[in-house]
Amino acid sequence: MSLMLHEETFMTSEPAVGVPEDRTIGQVLVDAARARGNFPAVFLPQADRVISYREFLAEVDAAARGLVALGIGRGDHVAVWATNVLEWIVLQFATARIGAVLVTINPAYRPFELAYVLEQSDAVALFLVDQFKSSNYHEMVADVVAELSAATPGELHSTKFPQLRSVVSLKGDTPPGMLSWQDVLDRGKRVPAAAIERRQAELAPGDKINIQYTSGTTGFPKAATLTHRNLLLNAYYTGKCQNLTSEDRICIPVPFYHCFGCVLGTLCTVVHQAAMVIPAEYFDPEATLRAIESERATSIYGVPTMFIAQLEHPTFADRDLSSLRTGIMAGSPCPIEVMKKVVDVMGAAEITIAYGLTEASPVITQTRVDDPLDLRVKTVGRPLPGVEVKLVDPSTGQTLGDGKQGELCTRGHVVMLGYYKNPEATSAAIDKDGWLHTGDLATREPNGYYRITGRIKELIIRGGENVYPREVEEYLFTHPDIEQATVVGIPDPRLGEEICTWIILREGASLSEDDVRTFCKGQLAHFKVPRYVRFVEAFPQTVTGKIQKFKIRELMSKELGLCEQETA
Repeated sequence: MSLMLHEETFMTSEPAVGVPEDRTIGQVLVDAARARGNFPAVFLPQADRVISYREFLAEVDAAARGLVALGIGRGDHVAVWATNVLEWIVLQFATARIGAVLVTINPAYRPFELAYVLEQSDAVALFLVDQFKSSNYHEMVADVVAELSAATPGELHSTKFPQLRSVVSLKGDTPPGMLSWQDVLDRGKRVPAAAIERRQAELAPGDKINIQYTSGTTGFPKAATLTHRNLLLNAYYTGKCQNLTSEDRICIPVPFYHCFGCVLGTLCTVVHQAAMVIPAEYFDPEATLRAIESERATSIYGVPTMFIAQLEHPTFADRDLSSLRTGIMAGSPCPIEVMKKVVDVMGAAEITIAYGLTEASPVITQTRVDDPLDLRVKTVGRPLPGVEVKLVDPSTGQTLGDGKQGELCTRGHVVMLGYYKNPEATSAAIDKDGWLHTGDLATREPNGYYRITGRIKELIIRGGENVYPREVEEYLFTHPDIEQATVVGIPDPRLGEEICTWIILREGASLSEDDVRTFCKGQLAHFKVPRYVRFVEAFPQTVTGKIQKFKIRELMSKELGLCEQETA
């Protein structure tokens, strides 16, 4: 069976924005500001503020001049460790205007992880917020960078991080050794505005412009390096799959640090000259619902757990969400009942499902607004235009046909340059013919739509029998008392691995471990019935809602006093 390569024409209600094939991110912003001028670019409902495209470009250029004043140039790495604040978006476009590489850091990281990223990324500057909830970012960076408190602001010399020169506080007090955001803007006033245009003119679509760290569901993150072209084409086509126009308003409650927020969210908005709605610094279901209602958002983003939280919020029934039309749900499988409610009750009748990974900029496949509900629940859509997809046998590399489960591989404008300073991992991920191996198992339907069936690394081998966690999870979802379930393999001295499930029950429901096993017996093969059942209140997750199965495996192995079995 040949690979799938899709080109298509999208319908739109107004003249289409051109494909940004030969553009850079800064050029796309300038195009939008010229075309949309006084129209809204950013809604900040919590601050009761609306920023026009002309104003947004002015803020971006003021920040870009500040970066130049700090000595930051083309190819330098600039890290941002912050929640969903306005300055995050401004930095995203300001770095792109001068060709600096934005390094996005998960705001959930603790000192050990921060130190890893600062060292691994060779960041010359770090921008961070002061604190959020129980996390004090100022204290953590002071613990990590020993010389900071005694340094002259902007002239840091660190033994452990020799590249790092500047640490900038985006809000709150400015501790010793740091610059404030206003300090950066003030320094930038000495840099001529024309300098930004000159620097942008030197850039090319194939330049690296973003380093994003993989989410860490299977271990410590790697640094995926992405180009202007990677990101712009992904933003363009994922927006076209939603039929976005300049009249749309995209509500973005997902974190900016992740590609969901800063590619499908902020960048997609500007590519389509639409408006972005930022409900809060972190996901809050009530703030998200309020923002959709008050700003008349037409598109809503999130992982299934975010949609569940909104649907079950006490204020949901009183909200006017009639403006909603479309959006993107991604990150993990969506239970069919949740999707039905998003369509029928929430009103996002044209919601789409997207699949991808950071290394693919991130989206590879996506459903379309006119796809029937069945396809939007049971599949992850078909490839974006210009993207090749094939399924291969993980053992032999042989290309597989429809209905055969294999590893999903992709090639085209979505594929990253590689992992920064990690050629071995890059070679393992991208083969000699340019195919990115995702590590995800999938099948293809005759209509060209794909179903994700699991991950190669999540494959459980129990007594010689292969068990795909997704299959067991899908069955557990059919129990009326089970709200969420996840399945992992844990070490077993006799069988190699055993099946373990963690379950979140619906409110008011009660089940025993034996009830779960009885429910599975007779419906699943005996080797798929979970031996270990745990009822929990929550799963360990990344900020974007991906379940960290390796943590569940570690916790259960420790609880049961088990150890990994060596394999030949």
